[in-house]
Amino acid sequence: MDILFDTANLEDIERLTPIYPVTGVTTNPSILKAEGKVDFYAHFRRIRSIIGPNRTLHVQVLAKDKQGMIDEAHRLLDKIDANVYPKIPLTEDGLHAMRILKSEGVKVTATAIYSKTQGFLAIASGVDYLAPYYNRMQSIDINTRETLETLAGFIKRFESPTKIMAASFKNIAQVSHALEAGADAVTLSPKLLQQALSAPDILFAVDKFVSDWKDIHGTTELPAD
Repeated sequence: MDILFDTANLEDIERLTPIYPVTGVTTNPSILKAEGKVDFYAHFRRIRSIIGPNRTLHVQVLAKDKQGMIDEAHRLLDKIDANVYPKIPLTEDGLHAMRILKSEGVKVTATAIYSKTQGFLAIASGVDYLAPYYNRMQSIDINTRETLETLAGFIKRFESPTKIMAASFKNIAQVSHALEAGADAVTLSPKLLQQALSAPDILFAVDKFVSDWKDIHGTTELPAD
């Protein structure tokens, strides 16, 4: 199971990566917009320095045409590092670009996945990750669970190395459902994970343990000896 932070916030990445078992960071231009106008390549080199060489870093291209996507993918590899996963939207031009990049040995994440058809084309093209948009699919009445289960079945049936990295979550229940349906990875905002661990019931239980201990022993700590 891979858990990735879907953020470009340096403070959150630096503070929370040691706490949560994250295996990488994903971003897109909308996420980056929240950070204001940054020095793009320097910003991502800083993210790499924080997460280290063994976690994955996924950065989206802006071009819409095949050659533009390929050129921007190479720019990311040249100006950030050679281990970046360019995120390519699965349009017709994007599919063509993915196939060329994979033939060159580039690691590719197929993004903007809304359908089984896009998914099996990505799998057949040998991409490393495909990123179905969970909440956005639900919002347009697509059966997200069935879609993920089908794509996971394709991957298993054809022994593909592609991993499903579910994205676009609005609550932690969607994250759990995606993993139950066969996603190998999920990418979500740090805020969702923090909310999951600070639910009132959890905090109440912790406070009750301390209170019960104090009632008997008069302290809020375990004894030293």
